[in-house]
Amino acid sequence: PANVKLAPDGRVKVLDFGLAKAWTGEGAGASSSADFSRSPTLAHSNTAAGLILGTAAYMSPEQARGKAVDKRADIWAFGVVLYEMLTGRRLFPGEEISDVLAAVLREDVPWQALPADTPPRLRRLLERCLERDVKQRLRDIGEARVEIARIGRGDPDTASAIGSATTPAPAAHGSPRASSRPTAPNIGCCSCARA
Repeated sequence: PANVKLAPDGRVKVLDFGLAKAWTGEGAGASSSADFSRSPTLAHSNTAAGLILGTAAYMSPEQARGKAVDKRADIWAFGVVLYEMLTGRRLFPGEEISDVLAAVLREDVPWQALPADTPPRLRRLLERCLERDVKQRLRDIGEARVEIARIGRGDPDTASAIGSATTPAPAAHGSPRASSRPTAPNIGCCSCARA
């Protein structure tokens, strides 16, 4: 979330869409703060399986397991941030990093926390972004940008590239904040703002 900025014109920009900070030797164990959403993001020029790099609450399951990652790890993180924007609550809370990582690996996404008026196609997009099986996850963030633009324009909800018409949306339960939440945030990032 520290990399999501609001521009003066009201557009939301993602400034760092990946594991971008240089390895400094400091990092995950350096902070004693209990707010692990702000835990350091670490990267190394030779990212490899066996290393756990990233911000705990936004790590994909494969990252949390120390497996090799690709751009789909960023798509997971995007899904977590979008979910949190819509619900106003942390998706994977925990007092310790190990608690957060355990939640990433095992806890079901509480879809009922989404506002009742969340468009079904946005729910399907979130499902694809937050798919634990990396092979089933959304493959390209540009697809998310296109889908969010369609939602923002009010395009009819037909079978789309990101979801199946036969896949039911999760059950919607009301949220007291639902009416104040935007249903189609204006999101741009370095990799898809030009798309």
